[in-house]
Amino acid sequence: MTAPRRVLILAPTTSYQSEDIAAAARRLGIEPVLATDRCHVLADVWPAGALALDFRHPERAAEQALAGGEIHGVVATDEKTALIAALVASRLGLPHASVAAARAAGNKARFREALRAAGLPQPDGAIVPAGADPGPAAERIGFPVVVKPLHLSASRGVMRADNRAELAARAERLARMLADPAVAAIDPDAAGHIMVEKFVPGPELAFEGMLSRGALHTLALFDKPDPLDGPFFAETIYVTPSHLSAREQADVVAAVARAAAAIGLDEGPVHAELRVPRDQPPVVLELAARSIGGLCGRVLRFGAGIALEEVIVAHAVGLDPGELGRAGERAGGVMMLPVHEPGVLAEVVGVDKARAIPGVRDLVITARIGDTMVRSGSTRPARSPACATW
Repeated sequence: MTAPRRVLILAPTTSYQSEDIAAAARRLGIEPVLATDRCHVLADVWPAGALALDFRHPERAAEQALAGGEIHGVVATDEKTALIAALVASRLGLPHASVAAARAAGNKARFREALRAAGLPQPDGAIVPAGADPGPAAERIGFPVVVKPLHLSASRGVMRADNRAELAARAERLARMLADPAVAAIDPDAAGHIMVEKFVPGPELAFEGMLSRGALHTLALFDKPDPLDGPFFAETIYVTPSHLSAREQADVVAAVARAAAAIGLDEGPVHAELRVPRDQPPVVLELAARSIGGLCGRVLRFGAGIALEEVIVAHAVGLDPGELGRAGERAGGVMMLPVHEPGVLAEVVGVDKARAIPGVRDLVITARIGDTMVRSGSTRPARSPACATW
């Protein structure tokens, strides 16, 4: 009897996606192998076969993964694991983003440089040392500006400033976050600098796609109906299909394709965040060599009920996921509850009532009673207490 194919799932212990990806692999007859930075924390969920990797050192983590047995595919869940996945895939000849593309996607400075070199629209910006005065750069760029870290995702540490006083406060707050050893350890070089760039007005969208030999296949385009004008950018609602016209959507897809090509990304899942200024081309703000984070992927279904995670796993191990239509045939959305005040979570009420609302497919409580919650938009890591899909 032939042994099943094995897919390596790289996920930090804070990831919500590993269980969904593993379940998708099993549905496809593929054996999931979890690799995490603290596998003993998940021992009750993954009783055997879990790999402990040193995520702080990607090269070392890749070597550890390669020593863990035969692997036929690899799936990443965030920027940190995307680089490790690229290193593993490159040594095994598996379909995946290249190491260079993963590095460029995981660092905003490298990403901006590549897009500017390709002549693609980007906000004017500058890189300044963390702790230095960003005022002169902002004056040259022109307010309002946004300050952001170079190596974090999910809008963590991203803040708008409309004047010098606000900028000084935001930059000081960001510098304190970057000095946190846990944050600095992700990428010590990136943690020593911050980006200051012109604020881009207009609605924000999220793009989900799959690259195969350089061809970009659109899986979903999400609108973000809540205004994301700052000073913080906590995301709450994603809905699909997009309300944009067919031509506007085509422009968005083309912008993502050009951005991916600019950094040499030609294989695997791609997630992008864009702004669409009025009467101007779409601006790709971020592009990741991975799928959408958290539990947002649960809202997407393709063909005969195929889940996003099945598409990703199938591609990773070289299977044909079948004829996939865009996730626009049926409307869906995700709502993440923002945290308005910090504190310790004591209880969650109204869950049954929310689940009983027509059209609500699921409601997942990701925070646990007793967890310390921080305000949405904080520079500290936060848990959204609930995620509902419809």
